[in-house]
Formats: sequence, C-alpha cells, structure tokens
Amino acid sequence: MFQPRRPAAQAPTFRTDPATAIDRRLALLGIYVGSIWAVFIVSAVFPGLELERYGVRPRSLAGLEGILFAPWLHANLAHILANSGALIVLGWLTMWPRISVFWAATAGSMLGAGLCAWLLGAPDSVHIGASGVVFGYGAFLVARGWYTRHLLSVLVALGVAATYGTSMLMGVLPVDPAISWQSHLGGAIGGLIAARLVSARVRNAREVQGTRPRQ
Repeated sequence: MFQPRRPAAQAPTFRTDPATAIDRRLALLGIYVGSIWAVFIVSAVFPGLELERYGVRPRSLAGLEGILFAPWLHANLAHILANSGALIVLGWLTMWPRISVFWAATAGSMLGAGLCAWLLGAPDSVHIGASGVVFGYGAFLVARGWYTRHLLSVLVALGVAATYGTSMLMGVLPVDPAISWQSHLGGAIGGLIAARLVSARVRNAREVQGTRPRQ
C-alpha cells in the first residue's frame, strides 16, 4: 500500500528576541563591573589583605599573574570611578552584534595590557586597574569600524574616536609617571589585534556562505 512520504523533520531554529538579548548583556556587564567593585570594597574594608600585590610586577615571574588580576584592582575611589563609566559604555558597545565579540575584545585587551606593562614597566613598580581594558575596548571599536566598513560599526567607531580619542592618545604617551601608559598602550594593541581577528573571521564566514550552492 502506497504511503505518502513524510517531510523530513527540520531542526528547530532558536531566535533570541531583542528583550532577552538586552537582558543577557545587561546581566553580563553588571556581573563584570560589579565584580570589580566587589573586589575594591573588600580591599578597602580589609586593607591588610594588600590585594594590590597581585598586580602586574614588571619582569617578575610571579608578577605575570597580574595579567589576570590587575583589572580587578584599583588604588582608590577616584581610580575605579574613572574606569567604571568607560567600561560600561565601551563594554556595552563591544557586546554587539554577538556576546562572543565582547569576550574576544576583553581577552585581547587584558593580555595586551598585562604583557606590555610586564615588559616595559619601571622596575619595582606595580600596575593595577582596568584602564588597559578600557583602552583596548576603545581601540577595538575604532579598528572594527575600519576593518569591516559596516555602516553601524563605522558610526560607532567615529563616536568612540570623537568621545575618547584625545584621552586615549594622551594616555599611551609617557607623560605622567603615576599613570601606567604601558598598560594603556598594550591594551590598545591587544584591542586592535582582537578587532583584526574578529573581522577576518566574520568576513571568512560570509565568503563561505556566499559560495554555498542554493538548494
């Protein structure tokens, strides 16, 4: 007996609605910046912990751990306040169109800032703070606009350059011994490299999709 062929089952497609996408990013950004503030509060309440010693200590083997820990350590309230606003604004912009882009920008910025401070920092100095990550985010957003030439990315890049461009340029110059220009420079370099890698991956994915035969 003839039976009609049933259509092949298709894998369900999951689409994230805009509200859920925003909520996820807000939660991630809140946890990220909130954890920095939590460490600062603990450090302020219990100064005997001397958490600053976990910063980047140039050309010290033990000081390499600061690459991971330094962004969570701040010297005082003014220091963390100066970084928090930029982390929120620039970090939010790196989360689009995908959260994975935020992770790439963060990893590149942290590695670049930490390694540059470790290699170029003054002897017996300790480098702490998230400003290297801030510079990395800024450089990432500007470079992404240049590499992708996507209209929205270009507009974001222009906005970042207009808002933070002067301070970023001055921040990578050795004009103030109390400021870790090494971290700023390294973070910017790491952000540039991350933008290059992310843009190349997106471009390659588009090229592969464009060469697939239509069905």
